[in-house]
Amino acid sequence: MKRPTKAIIAAAGFGTRFLPQTKAMPKEMLPIIDKPIIQIVVEELVEAGIKDIIIVGSSNKRSIEDHFDEPNEDLLVNLRAGGEKKAPLIEMLGELSSLANFIYIRQKGPYGNATPILCAAHLMTADEPFIYTWADDFFVATPSRTQQLIETSQTHGGSVYACKTVEVDGEYSKYGIIAGEHIADATMKVTKIVEKPGKENAPSALASVSSYLLDSSILPYIETAANEFDGNGEFTIQPIMQQMIDEGHPFYAREITDGMYYDTGDKLEYLKTVIDFGLRHEELGPELREYIENRLR
Repeated sequence: MKRPTKAIIAAAGFGTRFLPQTKAMPKEMLPIIDKPIIQIVVEELVEAGIKDIIIVGSSNKRSIEDHFDEPNEDLLVNLRAGGEKKAPLIEMLGELSSLANFIYIRQKGPYGNATPILCAAHLMTADEPFIYTWADDFFVATPSRTQQLIETSQTHGGSVYACKTVEVDGEYSKYGIIAGEHIADATMKVTKIVEKPGKENAPSALASVSSYLLDSSILPYIETAANEFDGNGEFTIQPIMQQMIDEGHPFYAREITDGMYYDTGDKLEYLKTVIDFGLRHEELGPELREYIENRLR
């Protein structure tokens, strides 16, 4: 298997759970201390060797493009006026704009998680796998989630699900649950993925969350499924992957180890994420911890 150099980030949602905040600002730009959520995802991809990042968004996502663009001259003039104290910020902004080759596409097509790949398929190559992920959930892990997916693909070939062990019973009805055979401590050869089965019908305790490393062989399957889609319901990727598994394409489930999963898609989980990042912050952490402890007394 080649190592992937391209990634697709799905970022077309409206973030209605965070209205009115997301009326004018994309949910992907909500801050985790001083970084928007999508920057955390992008930095992980770049660290793992991704060069081209395709962000599939919508008309209200212009601020994402601006964020990864070069800083405007007005901002630079302001920072330069701050002298040496602000010089590191100028350098940081320059590095941000050169993290990767960014390509922006507006999503067109049926509602569903297979559509972003369909929109970006013309930018993929026939012999190279790619990462497919979202801009509002991620792992903090060592090595990173993306690096663990690539390691699994390099070892076994095929496509790879990023997974976590179910922690509470409600997650059996929230995620797809993997069925298959364990072939290593953190890796399962997938035979089936059961969408939101509930605890009673779950084939394992391994849940598919977050991103995928996908072999390029999935692209013609998605295009065929799109041509056959009747417009009823969602155009989802899971049945397409199950068809590929049934026809002999190898899929693996990698439990992301030495890490923590964060889903910032709802208010409570977003707050938990901000608190965790704040507590780990080198400068802010000690005072924040003291503040929280005092509030809880």
